[in-house]
Amino acid sequence: MGCFEGKTVLITGAGRTALSDGRSGSVGYGVANAYAGEGANLVITGRNERKLLDAKEELEQLYGVRVLTMQADVAAGRDNEAVVGRVVRETVKTFGEIHVLINAAQASVSGVTLAAHTTQQFDLALYSGLYASFYYMKACYPYLARTKGTVINFASDAGLFGGFGQSAYAAAKEGIRGLTRVAATEWGKDGINVNVVCPLAWTSLLEQFQQAYPEAFRANVKMPPMGHYGDAELEIGRVCVQLALPDFKYMSGETIALGGGRGLRP
Repeated sequence: MGCFEGKTVLITGAGRTALSDGRSGSVGYGVANAYAGEGANLVITGRNERKLLDAKEELEQLYGVRVLTMQADVAAGRDNEAVVGRVVRETVKTFGEIHVLINAAQASVSGVTLAAHTTQQFDLALYSGLYASFYYMKACYPYLARTKGTVINFASDAGLFGGFGQSAYAAAKEGIRGLTRVAATEWGKDGINVNVVCPLAWTSLLEQFQQAYPEAFRANVKMPPMGHYGDAELEIGRVCVQLALPDFKYMSGETIALGGGRGLRP
């Protein structure tokens, strides 16, 4: 019996993507696999319905868990509160409670310099990442307060250290980091644990970044001291499982860097 049997985990940006070697190709899908392995009921969202259905089929077949898919895209010019509200209502209607919220969704254009960045490219990063985290945290708050639940958001070294050609992505991720710290301060009294993780995981997007912008890739992405990049499921996903365990006493609001070899940051 898994440690999240009967619990409900909502993960944004968790459609099925795979690396060229077949491993989980995104942080969201890697985290979904880790929680499914612990018996959790999953609600997974994303922009691509086909990827969500592929994820549902594989996760239910591999782990015997229930998976609800919800196509949802937080973007400029849309009623995003309504989009997110629908996801949260369906989650509660289907499973009754929300125990863990994972904000893993993030789209961006990398390799474009600050001077060349367009407003549309900037909006893409801020809405899909920062605004999506904001809306999901607000909508899930009453349910997380009831379950004494957990929020895990994702930031990046790109924001911490200023990655070349990543202005919009870095801005979105630093906004998420600040938002997480405020939530940790305000929601601690409600028993909600809030953390942000800065992973250097090898994903399909990183593979594409390497192929499309080799110069920017070499400038930004350094091999970690341990000689490999983080595995989305085995390393990133398992840390997210641990952060949500009721008996895991971790300081809410901390930033954890995974894969980059930089350890913990206050």
